[in-house]
This record gives sequence, C-alpha cells and structure tokens, in this order.
Amino acid sequence: MITIAEMLARNARTYPNGIALIERVLTQNQRKQITWKEFDERADRVANALIKRGVKKGDRVVLLMMNSIDWLEVYFGIVRTGAWVVPLNYRFTAPEIKYCTDISEAKTLIFDDNFTTRVAGIRSALSVDNYIFVGQNTPPDTENLESVVRSSSARPPVIEFIDEDPCGLYFTSGTTGKPKPILLTHKNMEHACITENQHHYQTPEDNFILIPPLYHTGAKMHWFGSLIVGGRATLLNGVTPKAILETVSEEKGTIVFLVVPWAQDLLSALDRGELKLEDYNLKQWRLLHMGAQPIPPTLIRHWR
Repeated sequence: MITIAEMLARNARTYPNGIALIERVLTQNQRKQITWKEFDERADRVANALIKRGVKKGDRVVLLMMNSIDWLEVYFGIVRTGAWVVPLNYRFTAPEIKYCTDISEAKTLIFDDNFTTRVAGIRSALSVDNYIFVGQNTPPDTENLESVVRSSSARPPVIEFIDEDPCGLYFTSGTTGKPKPILLTHKNMEHACITENQHHYQTPEDNFILIPPLYHTGAKMHWFGSLIVGGRATLLNGVTPKAILETVSEEKGTIVFLVVPWAQDLLSALDRGELKLEDYNLKQWRLLHMGAQPIPPTLIRHWR
C-alpha cells in the first residue's frame, strides 16, 4: 500500500522544484503557488504541530475552511498523524457543525476566518481541546496555524499504517435529514488515485483546475489521479465564465471539473458574445469532467 501522504512525499523527492499547487482568488486578484517540496514540508510541519498538541493515530480532526492551498496542507498534515480528517461542508450552520463535531468525537478543530462567528456561537458546547485558526485576527484562546507551523519540525513523522486504517470521515449534505458520516480508509484513498488516473489518463504534465469545494469527495479525489503521478492542481476561488477561461488559458489547464450550471453559464456567455474563444489559449484543454447531477444531452452537443 502507498498512502496519499506517501504519494506527496514521493512527488517532493521526484519533482522537488515542480509546481504542485496554484491558488487564484478572483475577488482579490491574487495568485500564489508552491512546489512539491514546499507542500510536503508544510504538511509535515502541520502533522508535527498536531502531534505536539496530543493528536494521535485514530483521533478525529475537524477541517472547516474554504478552498485554499492551506486547506490541502492541513488535510495532508492531518493524514500524516494517523488521525481521521473530518472535512465539513462550508455551508453548514453552527448547529450542523456542532452535530458533526459531536458525532465524530473530534478533539481538534481547524477553521478559517469565514467560520469565526459560527464557531464562537457553539464553542462553549463543544468537547474540543485544540482550536487552530487559519488567517488574520485570531480569536481568543485559539492558536494561529502559521505560528504553530513555524515552530514545528519539518521531519516526517513516523506513523505506521495498514490498508484498513481509517483516513477520513466525510459527512453527507444532510438534505434528507441530519448529515450522515461515511468512513473512508487509506486503501479507499489509494484506490481513488488509481481509478481516477485510469479514467483521466493523468500525467505529470497535466494541470487539474479545481473549482468545487474540497470538503467534498468529488473534485479533490478526481485530482488524486494527478497526485499519484505528480500532476499539479490549480484552485480557483470565485467562479465566472471569464475566470474559468482565463484560468485555463493562463495556467495551461488541461482538465477541468465543471458542474452543469457553470458549463451552461460559460456557453451562454459565449453565445451572447460576452466572451470569445479566440481570446484565450485553450488548445491544451483536453478533458472536461462534468457530473454531480443529470447532464442534459443538449448541453453535451452544445459544448462539442
């Protein structure tokens, strides 16, 4: 077995200076990127910081953040401790966050500034020992991620895994009742990497444009097919037809995951003449991955 954490380490050894992750924030016109070596070291620092705070194999760590490079660094850091990652839907209300935290029996909660108010409203009712904040304006009695990572070792933690060890506890959306926890093992994650790679024929030259939320198993695990071979990902925060085409063009995106409304909006913008394909470099875009709902045949014909 090779875990997703080891895949990250292998990429850092094989492509240390290769770009692993790119983040584009539409609302702030910002862009940043990190290499595989930087990604790997940050994950180790997160892992060691958590271990120092008592997180051990089999514990649960709630991850409540918007899409970002930080999200993936924290995710892989948690995995390296042997704890279960518990990624929560960023649309969850405070009572839903409490419910999922209680069900998972999590003792550590990592959140960003989009959730300060929601977490504050339920904090006194949670059985959580460690609160770690990502961003500026750290709340009282909460540690800041950058502070704990800077003082943490970049040495890989030594944790033994077997195929059946749990890796992540994912919750359903709760549209038909309360959110339901689904347990995934390290073997599940490994198989996701293999299966997605076989579906997409991903190579180290691919750049997977990630737009849907990372808390969901969807787009992140589609990118796992690139992770297993060292293919990069570009996180696009903020979705407009223009932003999608600009990102594919400027970042040389080869694979894009779009839900139906985004694809329809893009086509409508082209039909209205608001966007022109000739203004963008799209020759390398080889695969559109679409799903999460029924796809009208007319949409496929229109896209082609």
